[in-house]
Amino acid sequence: MPSISLTSVSNYVLKDVSFTVRDGEFMVLLGHNGAGKSTLLNIIAGLIPYQGSVRFDDTPVDDISTEKRNVGYLSQDLALFPHMKVRANIGYGLRMRPDRKRSKIDDKVDALLEMMNIRHLGDRYPRDLSGGEKQRVALARAMAIDPKVLLMDEPLNSLDLMSAKYLRTEIRHLQKKLRATTLFVTHSLDEASEIADRIAVMDNGEILQVGTPDEIIFSPAEVRVRNFIGEPNIFECRSSRILENGLAVSRCGRLEIISPYEGTPIHKIAIQPEHVYVSTVAPAGPHINRFQGVVREIKHYPSMVRLTIEVAGQPILAQLPKRLSRMQAFTEGSEVYLILKLRWLQVLNSGAQWH
Repeated sequence: MPSISLTSVSNYVLKDVSFTVRDGEFMVLLGHNGAGKSTLLNIIAGLIPYQGSVRFDDTPVDDISTEKRNVGYLSQDLALFPHMKVRANIGYGLRMRPDRKRSKIDDKVDALLEMMNIRHLGDRYPRDLSGGEKQRVALARAMAIDPKVLLMDEPLNSLDLMSAKYLRTEIRHLQKKLRATTLFVTHSLDEASEIADRIAVMDNGEILQVGTPDEIIFSPAEVRVRNFIGEPNIFECRSSRILENGLAVSRCGRLEIISPYEGTPIHKIAIQPEHVYVSTVAPAGPHINRFQGVVREIKHYPSMVRLTIEVAGQPILAQLPKRLSRMQAFTEGSEVYLILKLRWLQVLNSGAQWH
């Protein structure tokens, strides 16, 4: 698979964009709606005019038509043909190529149906599929042409949380298996940090920062990146101990925090305020990352409330919708319970001492 490089690319949205996606890399474009993410994908695919240069493996593709750039494109609306069954949808791009024999097309479609675990759906129409099934069919169609580059424009946006998480894992596994150079668009930092090799943060037609998820979260390069990712709670951890089932417990100040363990030392742990559960009554369930604290400050915003809670001498930010805040009736000085949700903890793996 090729690398992708953009040099001084501009149009009515993008402003002198230059960056590189490495061979076989899973790059996520992250930003608010209107930041220019989809426009950048359309430029790489050759769908809209632009100034500057786009290269695949150092070869300019600016004068090459869309169909000859050999790009797989998975759009947000999926664009499955409603009058075609699943097999026909997946094989459509192959049938448009005059050099493809029917038997080879059938073999390729069979292989993709098997790979995406949708063999039983081959004779159904899109109207008879669930949202997740449609996503798998659309992805299989995008991969059918053996694309040099795979572009995905918020493909999971319409799915519920659990379906999106499951399919996100499948997409990442498939991408690693095929080593497809991939650009994936999202507005969700959580989604980006879960699947990306690197993240490119975009705003107002510009690339603000390119880095690993740890670099973006722990070392934002400028104020616009910090404003986008919010103010994560960051815990400095001086020692850690390995538990079972892929977990570790780290001593962070006076707190012991259980987090995912991936085989390397834990230096910092971060969690966004919106993923901190807070309640005036003791929550049910296991006592994992459950703490008690005192509300020190309450800030009200148009749609949400932000609490600063002191826990073992350390401030922790929690954020929740106004509706939920009114139900809890928080007051400054009140005692509360909070939980640092394990699934949302972000770990920086370097520098801590282990025993």
